[in-house]
Amino acid sequence: MTAEWNGRQVDTWRPAELSERDFSLTEPEARATERAAAALLATDAKLPDTWEALARLLLRHEGIASSGIEGLREPLVSVLVAERTGAGGAAGWVADNLEVIRMALEEAEQPLSVSTLHRWHTRLMRNSGLSAEFIGSFRPRVGWVGGSSPLDAAYVPPPPGEIPELMDDLLRFADSGAGLDPVSHTAILHAQFEAIHPYADGNGRLGRILVTRALRRADLTRRTTVPVSAAIARDPGGYLSGLVQFEQGHAGPWIRWFAEMVEKAAAATGSLAAQTRHITEAWTRRLDGLRADSAARALVPLLAGHPVLCAPDAADLLGVSRPTARTALRALTVRGVLAPVEADSPGVGRNRHWFAAIDLINTWSS
Repeated sequence: MTAEWNGRQVDTWRPAELSERDFSLTEPEARATERAAAALLATDAKLPDTWEALARLLLRHEGIASSGIEGLREPLVSVLVAERTGAGGAAGWVADNLEVIRMALEEAEQPLSVSTLHRWHTRLMRNSGLSAEFIGSFRPRVGWVGGSSPLDAAYVPPPPGEIPELMDDLLRFADSGAGLDPVSHTAILHAQFEAIHPYADGNGRLGRILVTRALRRADLTRRTTVPVSAAIARDPGGYLSGLVQFEQGHAGPWIRWFAEMVEKAAAATGSLAAQTRHITEAWTRRLDGLRADSAARALVPLLAGHPVLCAPDAADLLGVSRPTARTALRALTVRGVLAPVEADSPGVGRNRHWFAAIDLINTWSS
């Protein structure tokens, strides 16, 4: 179908509605989805008793990886400080990605709607610099992917007038299950969202947030998330090739590739859990000379969930006074568990002193 752009007619692509498509899989494709689902459930079951802290770490890992795919590669410490302070800029943009993932997980059991997507998009893009008219609403004009215009673009999604009908179809599919296995369902949901490309910007990140929500809603990630975005980032060619095949009517190869990425993400979750345990054990060995009941010792196992913190944070976590919390932070800094980081306060008042668990944060880049 064609649409007008700057007074010229351009070719666009309108994907078939999901209700009209056949998603039958070959046996190898079906086996891939079964392995992926089994890997997710097994990883979730093996999480340690202190899984809440690891869950927060994994959520951050996913959000930062998803932003990285879009070229947002702020230093991780800056992102984590922005997450805590509400600072803007590029780091704040990535931190907003983390917050929308949290929102999507908390609301996974609620029906997905246009208003929900618009609300998520508004939070996702508030630090993006995108014009206000494009934030929290579907794009009002022709969009494109790659190239300098729709005339030389790699992909031109459907014109704005087609978006409401296509999104209605997508939302019905999102919460119905459509009789599909959960991994196939998630793969199709993401691919169709990217094919529609309903927003002026942020479609990639929002589409990957839908993956996280769908896996939680399907009960495959009961207690945590898996870094699917990190797995996708390692094979961008496979990702783009799979989406093209899906848009051309060949869903099976895309679903199989996606299932393989999910299986790798599940394995990465297990690896990150093991690395976190080893780092925490190494920290504990540095605590010689501290009393068994000291606040510093009590803080160490909490750092996986709170890798950047200040004295008020530590005081709240431990239920101690701020002077006691500051003493604990200094003790861990002297022993190399924490390192001070510079961060300006986005508001009025004195800047807080922030501390980061650098050894742990560095595992996200490995």
